[in-house]
Amino acid sequence: MAQASAEPGTESGWREFGPLDLTPILDAALDEFRESGFHGATVRQIARRVGMTVPALYYHHENKEGLLVALLELGTGEVAWRVRSAADEHPDSPREQFVSVIEAIVLHMAYRFRLAALDSEMRYLSPSNRRRYGARRKDVENVLTAVIESGVDKGVFTLADPVETSRALLGMCQAVGRWYHPDGPLSPEDLAERYVDIALMAVGAHPRLQR
Repeated sequence: MAQASAEPGTESGWREFGPLDLTPILDAALDEFRESGFHGATVRQIARRVGMTVPALYYHHENKEGLLVALLELGTGEVAWRVRSAADEHPDSPREQFVSVIEAIVLHMAYRFRLAALDSEMRYLSPSNRRRYGARRKDVENVLTAVIESGVDKGVFTLADPVETSRALLGMCQAVGRWYHPDGPLSPEDLAERYVDIALMAVGAHPRLQR
């Protein structure tokens, strides 16, 4: 069974990223999907990467889509608990909640860029799996939207449409997984700081706007 660095053990656990712990099969599938795309990858290629026969691979996973589902669920499950934990740190401060949630999302997309880049492959899922995956992604959107709405209600944020703002910010953050590389000039923490700055401008809460 696939595992990622699991539950946060401390209040700051959502900022902590250990190595991504995948089974050999899922690790091989992840590399194959990233290099060939889901449509171009084959079970035979994945089995060859991991050094097993195709029938042996099917013993562990029903089909190629099953491999993709396992990887997508791993990624969405991890980002969801990180976002919830980040929001729970500052229940009485929408601004601090917002900063932490944006930071949590960007850190996840950068540290887990291999998983995050698979999001675009969801179009190949069957309708039932696409609905289930979409519902899990929606959990993250709902947390961010609720934080933004709370900020608007308390006069902390100035914007017309919290729902569309939330979607726009998520799209910006999720795109990180498609281009980020750990050998680049920015660390995940540096990148998160810049994206928080942009996000605060989007909700009208950046200090420069308030001056």
